[in-house]
Amino acid sequence: MEILWWLAPSVVVTVLAMLWVGWLGRDGRGEVDPEVAAARMAKALRAQHAGLQRSAARPVRRQDRSTGVAVRPSRSRGGGEERRTA
Repeated sequence: MEILWWLAPSVVVTVLAMLWVGWLGRDGRGEVDPEVAAARMAKALRAQHAGLQRSAARPVRRQDRSTGVAVRPSRSRGGGEERRTA
């Protein structure tokens, strides 16, 4: 039993932290008026966001149809010498 005494400080700190967080998170603390919260949300929704602005339309890119088979790209068989490495 004596061998477990080294756990006591960490258990005490953990319990105190749990009590402290429970006290801070109880109902009624940091409550915001619903009208004020609705006004803040309306303001945020009306704001222009940088991610929504587009300077030019991007062309639609067609995706290749998947056949389910992995295919290597073809090599050109021109007059060049082919190098192979081991």
